[in-house]
Amino acid sequence: MTSNVRTRFAPSPTGFLHIGGARTALFSWAYARRHGGAFVLRVEDTDVARSTPEAVQAILDGMQWLGLSHDEGPFYQMQRMDRYREVLAQLLEKGLAYQCYTTPEELEVIREAQRARGEKPRYDGRWRPEAGKVLPPVPAGVQPVVRFKNPQEGVVAWDDLVKGRIEIANAELDDLIIARADGTPTYNFCVVVDDWDMGITQVIRGDDHVNNTPRQINILQALGATVPQYAHLSMILGDDGTKLSKRHGAVSVMQYDEEGFLPEAVINYLARLGWSHGDDEVFSRQQFVEWFDLDHITPSAAQFNTEKLKWLNAHYIKQTEPVVLAADTARRLAARGISLDGGPDLAAVVALYRERVSTLVELAESVAAYYQEPQADEALVAQHLTDGAKDALAALATRLQTVSWDKASLNAAIKETCAEKGLKMPQVAIPLRVKLLGVAQTPSIDAVLEVLGRARVLSRLS
Repeated sequence: MTSNVRTRFAPSPTGFLHIGGARTALFSWAYARRHGGAFVLRVEDTDVARSTPEAVQAILDGMQWLGLSHDEGPFYQMQRMDRYREVLAQLLEKGLAYQCYTTPEELEVIREAQRARGEKPRYDGRWRPEAGKVLPPVPAGVQPVVRFKNPQEGVVAWDDLVKGRIEIANAELDDLIIARADGTPTYNFCVVVDDWDMGITQVIRGDDHVNNTPRQINILQALGATVPQYAHLSMILGDDGTKLSKRHGAVSVMQYDEEGFLPEAVINYLARLGWSHGDDEVFSRQQFVEWFDLDHITPSAAQFNTEKLKWLNAHYIKQTEPVVLAADTARRLAARGISLDGGPDLAAVVALYRERVSTLVELAESVAAYYQEPQADEALVAQHLTDGAKDALAALATRLQTVSWDKASLNAAIKETCAEKGLKMPQVAIPLRVKLLGVAQTPSIDAVLEVLGRARVLSRLS
């Protein structure tokens, strides 16, 4: 580390790592890498009812697949309870927090009355200690919550690195509960202590946290802690301009792996969701780190575009070595019960198709026919395998028994057959494709023949 920059990604393990969270992680990771700082991974698992070990693992798997390695952590909030209680005790001792015995039922009555008067519903401060104020008698059998004694005058303000200057009047904020009646600290309080203890210098997170920020700043200032810089990222909209849903992107990052996307493509795409470097669309992870800053993040919502992601993925597939793609394809074929035994060299087959597909799933589907008996659609067979076509294929099969097995010689054999039978190239090549692979469209037919090999071609033609 060459600087004091320290960023963090702090997901709640109540579900999978989705696109929005992955973009937050990417920007936080890139900012730390750009400045030679540290990237901290923190798991905010205080929501015991909803947090699961499976969700934690899903987040870790997603981060690993994307290649977003952390320098410190993962830290788990549930393992830091003693520290939170220590800070709570300090705030209570200094009169910066207090015990509140208002029950949830009483709170609802207070809020209903406020709503009836047209006021903003909020805690009315009845247990807030003030000079000369007489507090109600402590009710029997009620366990108190702990509330932070928020300043009542002035404003809390910060220069958001994405949204610009934001100011909130303290009069708009009531006294936040920082510990529940059972003694467990709340989210906003844990976040503050964590950011303080871990020396976080820039908090990069979604703009759904903007409303939390003034409360967190006030607690940090009460503790005498350095307030980090904040950068709130705008939301991501779906293809149709509505809030991102499972229908268009709000799925587990690992589902993109299942659907055949390369992590490099997903990273490149995420980088362009709300950030830009001129008109550059395609760039490497290293270039992104070198270019990344917070000045070029747009404060307006970004829009997810599935077709653009597929276009990028197709680009990265074309740039990937066939032997690397073959390893992934072998895994996908094995999952479908397709054995490579006795089949052609997989890397050679993949090389034929890598410029014709946009996902690795499409790639596996395209090459599967090279390793199993072709299953042509009946309509396709009826259309192309006519008596004339079968006659031409029989003549071609005779030539293929002795021809030199290279593309040029194979192409010549097909042309000779076309001339002999008075047919055009598609009238032989398309039936040949249907017979060999069960489809009407493939890469160049001579290349297909060369890769399949003489024995497999003659066997399938027979």
